[in-house]
Amino acid sequence: MAAISELIRTEDNGTISFGDYTLSAKAKKEDYEHEGDLYKVKTFHEITKLERNGMFVYESVPGTAVTDFAVKDASVSFTVEGSADAQITVQLEDDMEYEIFTDGVAAGGMKTNMSGKLSLSVELSEGKSVAVKIVRR
Repeated sequence: MAAISELIRTEDNGTISFGDYTLSAKAKKEDYEHEGDLYKVKTFHEITKLERNGMFVYESVPGTAVTDFAVKDASVSFTVEGSADAQITVQLEDDMEYEIFTDGVAAGGMKTNMSGKLSLSVELSEGKSVAVKIVRR
């Protein structure tokens, strides 16, 4: 998978892909339209951040490349790659319970905070992608 050279793109399956953890300097792309929403991505080796209509959606430290990012009524799914283990934060519903799966294996349940943010750690290494799925209980 590696980096998304155009910083953000729409895939044939209707999902979006974004991020480039190989960049040494910050790069951003604003006003990317996808399904009626405007997205903004900021990315480089230290952080990758995605916003939709000016609101927080995704953040990873250090930076990552994300493919097939899909938000549905009760779930968020994506595949992530990076050069090192990453702390990922996603925006979900406020004060709700979610089950987290990495590469199809249940990693446990978590509850979002009052602002709806859920943070998880993903073990990453260069050239290896990990599928993440977060499902509301």
